[in-house]
Amino acid sequence: MAPLVTVVSGPRTRIFACFLRLGSQQVSPLQLHTSFSHAAKTHYEVLVLGGGSGGITMAARMKRKVGAENVAIVEPSERHFYQPIWTLVGAGAKQLSSSGRPTASVIPSGVEWIKASVVELNPDQNCVRTDNGKEISYKYLIIALGIQLDYEKIKGLPEGFAHPKIGSNYSVKTVEKTWQALQDFEEGNAIFTFPNTPVKCAGAPQKIMYLSEAYFRKTGKRSKANIIFNTSLGAIFGVKKYADALQEIIQERNLTVNYKRNLIEVRADKQEAVFENLDRPGETQVISYEMLHVTPPMSPPDVLKTSPVADAAGWVDVDKETLQHKRYPNVFGIGDCTNLPTSKTAAAVAAQSGILDRTISLIMKNQTPVKKYDGYTSCPLVTGYNRVILAEFDYQAQPLETFPFDQSKERLSMYLMKADLMPFLYWNMMLRPGIGEQCYERR
Repeated sequence: MAPLVTVVSGPRTRIFACFLRLGSQQVSPLQLHTSFSHAAKTHYEVLVLGGGSGGITMAARMKRKVGAENVAIVEPSERHFYQPIWTLVGAGAKQLSSSGRPTASVIPSGVEWIKASVVELNPDQNCVRTDNGKEISYKYLIIALGIQLDYEKIKGLPEGFAHPKIGSNYSVKTVEKTWQALQDFEEGNAIFTFPNTPVKCAGAPQKIMYLSEAYFRKTGKRSKANIIFNTSLGAIFGVKKYADALQEIIQERNLTVNYKRNLIEVRADKQEAVFENLDRPGETQVISYEMLHVTPPMSPPDVLKTSPVADAAGWVDVDKETLQHKRYPNVFGIGDCTNLPTSKTAAAVAAQSGILDRTISLIMKNQTPVKKYDGYTSCPLVTGYNRVILAEFDYQAQPLETFPFDQSKERLSMYLMKADLMPFLYWNMMLRPGIGEQCYERR
């Protein structure tokens, strides 16, 4: 077998190969930043809104272009999380503590961290306002505010999480409750949901179903479990190649999938879930559960919904090829908060960062962006405690695969990449200043 770096160094190299190639670079173990309290600057050449994966990655890139002292990140959270690992935390395969680090440790060295929330964007005046009353102006603005979890749009939530038997892998507050519910399962319905909204990591709602089924088999409870996946969608996955593979698994493992079913209420005290039939408005069904995993409705952050930078649905309105805003040429968007018509994943953010880096570089030189984002995204579909189907695809829902083998097959190697390699690369390369600078450039 060829060495992994050789295997992934061809012309169709994608984000995983890029990370591996960067492994030979030096990684500084120390991150230093300037907090808001120590600096009174109110203008920056580049202002980044959001300290998630997109925000940190772009701040690191911009630091190398304009200097750390000319870049600032607005982010209120004290901790930064690698959220893709929460699927495995909810299944008991990883510890929650491994998923988070202090935000201060991932802010690029020298870049100012403004520890606040954005409450208003005024792109006509090139400024934003924060919740502590500060007004900050910019020459270039990068919006990386992520996506908002709307548990409260389901009647009975989030207060229902105070009861047992219910969890959600999408929140740091509820992911361990999934694992507890899985361990407490005795007999009955194990229900997994997918909402009637865009979501981040669209594969995650069904990943925990496959892991739960494997856990029930391992603990001798499978014969007592009726596993149900109620999804608001009309298909199990948006890319046919991977959907066909998942359908085979569903049939082999005797899993029940109901399409066009949307969770609208949780009666946690009675262990009942209420679903609406999207094909028959007004028709509902009440199902009792022994375990319930909730994927919440999601939406753009509230601050964006009424902002001039938003489209009619509230997402940052960017060109899908350059990531430049359609109306404000010095404003850019990346990741889950944008209206890019691709799956919202960390791999997509990594790919987008390379394109956005090129776009901003040319805009700064008064040139026209030429590098085009093709919608690349990736979803490692965890189908067991040691198996993953690595889905990679583009805007047209066509496979865009890294490796020279059929990625629609379950593989141990892909599980190890998901569980161990990618978290390491995320923390030590993608987020590091200067590391990841070349990502997605080999095409």
